[in-house]
Amino acid sequence: MRHKIHGRKLNRSPSHRHALQRNMTRSLFEAFGDRGYIVTTLEKAKFVRPFAEKLITLGKEMSLHNYRRGLQTLGDETLVKKLFSEIGPQFRSRPGGYLRILRTGGRRLGDKAKQVLLGFVGAPASKAIGETSETK
Repeated sequence: MRHKIHGRKLNRSPSHRHALQRNMTRSLFEAFGDRGYIVTTLEKAKFVRPFAEKLITLGKEMSLHNYRRGLQTLGDETLVKKLFSEIGPQFRSRPGGYLRILRTGGRRLGDKAKQVLLGFVGAPASKAIGETSETK
């Protein structure tokens, strides 16, 4: 039974999981202007989504405390500035659910892991699904 067991380990050490979370969130925030999504596996997307959504909620209100918390979490000042100047204000009127996971139906070549698109709600991901299936 799985009573009182929560979270995902992803077969990684705690420091590796934390680095994975930060790096995938950074990639997602960098893709905000151009594509608005990243291609990853289903389990990693489910792991990163709550972490990134909490940061977007933090970026909705510009205060010194929130800015420093974002800087401590992400560790990249240019991305924190982007979070507070572009990403946060765009979702200011939205109460939550800033990211979505779109299943592409494709699988990774090496281990047949399910591929998904993790992207922002307003991003045009419908044509991106066609792009990923054509290229692989």
